[in-house]
Amino acid sequence: MIVGVLSDTHDSIVNLEKAIKVFKNRGVSAVIHLGDFVAPFTLRLLLDSLNVRFEGVFGNNDGERLGLVKIASLYNGILGEQPRIVPLGGRRILLAHGFGDPESTYEVVRGLVESGRWDAVFYGHTHEASIEYVRGKLLLNPGDGGGALNKPTVAIVDLTSLRARLVDL
Repeated sequence: MIVGVLSDTHDSIVNLEKAIKVFKNRGVSAVIHLGDFVAPFTLRLLLDSLNVRFEGVFGNNDGERLGLVKIASLYNGILGEQPRIVPLGGRRILLAHGFGDPESTYEVVRGLVESGRWDAVFYGHTHEASIEYVRGKLLLNPGDGGGALNKPTVAIVDLTSLRARLVDL
């Protein structure tokens, strides 16, 4: 199963449309968004454009949470508070946005992946793309989907092999 992962799109329609194109071209079966959509119209564009399973968590900049949940539910997607444990493609994945400053976020997610309880831990918030393997488990931050602070990126993950790669938008 191939999954598209993004975070921190911050209503950047231009970069979201690029991400959608990447996901379509890679034939993803599911999309995971790790928070900071900001407004519901961003999620609607994503889900209108892709007919795949959707899983997500809220970020600290997601103010219209009821609207976001309503949009997700219209497409049979699930969006909730962090952390969320999602079974997908035979794997157990922990989804998070972030926890305070970037250093605190990394410390928490690193501890979560080191626990070995999940096959992968996906997080956002820091706007820093990162792929690490810790004791055979994947720790992934798809980076700055909106391009607000860094070059915009998303991730493609093959859940069978648990291999991830970053894609520039």
